[in-house]
Amino acid sequence: MAGGFGLRLLPLTNSTPKPLLKVGAKPILETILTQFVNAGFHNFYISIHYKGNMVQRYFGDGKKWGVNIHYLHEQKPLGTAGGLGLLPESLPSSKIIVMNSDLITRLDFKHVLQFHGEEGGVATLCVREYDFQVPYGVVKVEGSRAQGIQEKPVHSFFVNAGIYVLNSALVKNIEKNCYLDMPNFLEQQIVKGDRVNVFLVHEYWIDIGRAEEYERAKKDVTDLDQ
Repeated sequence: MAGGFGLRLLPLTNSTPKPLLKVGAKPILETILTQFVNAGFHNFYISIHYKGNMVQRYFGDGKKWGVNIHYLHEQKPLGTAGGLGLLPESLPSSKIIVMNSDLITRLDFKHVLQFHGEEGGVATLCVREYDFQVPYGVVKVEGSRAQGIQEKPVHSFFVNAGIYVLNSALVKNIEKNCYLDMPNFLEQQIVKGDRVNVFLVHEYWIDIGRAEEYERAKKDVTDLDQ
């Protein structure tokens, strides 16, 4: 999914779409593509909108990497799932990995696919554990009485890692040219009673959404490759 505007990375994205910003020697999206290629994947669809011609010109048809690359042209922004509605109806009955193009991770994609197949369900959502520490003492109150004080408590959450495995039959239900975000789409499946699995990512992972994360990713990639 490579169609976003990258507004939080302005002014860097004024002239370059976020997927083509370099982390180390390669653009973010090329790093992602290379990981998939090394894991044995051959067929790719890149959903593009903002400066999509630059993305398409850089990656072409994929022959440079020995793979097939096709493009889903979003005439208007369709969200993090809506672009899947542009996939061809002739899509084979297989599992599809969907990934945001602003992530750097060492995740084993084959392991995620294996997990999805073993667990069943219509989708698998990759998550990260996120800890948040309240910087103050938290007071438990009942009426006008203090019931307890907890100094700077830490709360743990599972957050969306922007990587998904979807059954192709599920993807074919996405309406064409309609805006749809992936969290809302998966929430719809959960409400219907369909099984959505959760895969915890322990490996390195960073979402390059802001300038400070971009700078950290550039440093991390240098350190990881040494």
